[in-house]
Amino acid sequence: QVELVESGGGLVQAGDSLRLSCAASGRTISSDNMGWFRQAPGKEREFVAGINWSGGSTYYADFVQGRFTISRDNAKNTVYLQMNSLKPEDTAVYYCAKDRTGRGSRWPREYHYWGQGTQVTVSS
Repeated sequence: QVELVESGGGLVQAGDSLRLSCAASGRTISSDNMGWFRQAPGKEREFVAGINWSGGSTYYADFVQGRFTISRDNAKNTVYLQMNSLKPEDTAVYYCAKDRTGRGSRWPREYHYWGQGTQVTVSS
């Protein structure tokens, strides 16, 4: 069992940056692919970014358009999401989770051990 805790969200203005963290406890995630998702009010949870176990492979949703960077520090058992040039449409609760498939899935149903999420609000 692994517990994931997200942090780093907040209220920012359009164009600002935030760095989200996802700290794992209970066991190491150094062998796991991990992902960031988000869910806005009234919308389905959607994939944002994923990273393989070593950090050597990353993959993003099209809407990221080079603005976000996912990374990890396996020594700290933590995954990060650096978000730059934030837009009001990025407003959502952001979650991290572990990929059950090991194949770099983008489907929420193929992830588990979801954290509680961290709110990101971008004002115009």
